[in-house]
Amino acid sequence: MSMIIARPDYLNRIKAFQGRSLIKVLTGMRRVGKSTLLKQIQESLLNEGVKESQIIQINMEEMENEPLTDYHRLYEHIQRRLQKDQMNYIFIDEVQEVDQFEKVLNSLQAKGNADIFVTGSNSQMLSGELATRLSGRYVEIQVYPFSYKEYLELNELKPGNESLQEWLQTGGLPAAGGLSSEAWREYLSGIYHTVLLKDIVQRKKFTDVALLEALSQYLADNISNQITPKGIADYLTSAGRKTTSKTIDNYLSALKEAFLLNPVQRSDLRGKKIFDRGRKYYFTDTGLRQYLIGGRLRDLGRLLENAVCTELKRRGYDVSSGDWNGLEVDFVARKSSEVQYYQVSASVLDEATYDREIRPFLSIQDNYPKILLSLDSFDLSDKGIRHQNLLDFFLENET
Repeated sequence: MSMIIARPDYLNRIKAFQGRSLIKVLTGMRRVGKSTLLKQIQESLLNEGVKESQIIQINMEEMENEPLTDYHRLYEHIQRRLQKDQMNYIFIDEVQEVDQFEKVLNSLQAKGNADIFVTGSNSQMLSGELATRLSGRYVEIQVYPFSYKEYLELNELKPGNESLQEWLQTGGLPAAGGLSSEAWREYLSGIYHTVLLKDIVQRKKFTDVALLEALSQYLADNISNQITPKGIADYLTSAGRKTTSKTIDNYLSALKEAFLLNPVQRSDLRGKKIFDRGRKYYFTDTGLRQYLIGGRLRDLGRLLENAVCTELKRRGYDVSSGDWNGLEVDFVARKSSEVQYYQVSASVLDEATYDREIRPFLSIQDNYPKILLSLDSFDLSDKGIRHQNLLDFFLENET
């Protein structure tokens, strides 16, 4: 049975900014646990001696708070509860439901006695003009689904290929573990359609929900493949759903903004440039991908690749795919001056598969770490290439 667990990596990152005049913004897909993190911060504050009267908690998705979606009313509501001559800790869940919410946050922050924490399920809420208005006054922390390590702790499981496969299939949304297959489908269906209808269709004023669903299905069938909006549009049109590459591009952007997808650009490793055409798309949560393809475990290598992409992003890396003279590297992971190359395969015991996977590594003319990930238990490190078992990769301490 699932339980609520602490997520010390996120809590420590958030608390590092506590008491500073920065708005703490937790972003991420619905149901990844942002609200729970806010509650755990509140519990920590109470344990530190903060009074309940100093904590103001508002969930914008609760019906009784619907009037507060007007930013004037939200501000007045908070203003009435502020404790004078004391620090106030303000928590607003799903703040993007408030039009022009940045005016409220700016005004509260200017008072000097408000420590503000908010969550949001749309990446665009901090872009463009809004980012300019809040410039230098906020820090964004993206929250991801549970890692394999967290999944083991949440569901009281032991590490091994069986639990790894279960995590890949079930996904890392906190409430997904331990459900029957039917309950799991219903739960994932609810989240998927809420994201589509509330975070995308309503927000973007899209009219073709069926096209959005067809696109999601196509992406689920094609994780790790290099694809273009034109290629998708041509395929869907040939299948009887006429559309254009511009429409597909808009829909892809919306899926990314709702944190459903992680697009991975292709970079030329010789010229250090980014290719304009063709990206790989991975799902932020492997469970949602599995739900969209009917729950079948197929394409294990590509599903593992999807999980590695999310894990690298969770660890703070910028992730692209690499191209060296037409040879593809699955992932180029960059963090500050650190660069690492990754190839991912279910198994490389077959000699032809092993040769195919390491060929790009042998061609690259630099000394950055080159890591081959597979489920094989044998250490296949050779020629300066480090082989690592995927279980060990997912279980290692995050950096």
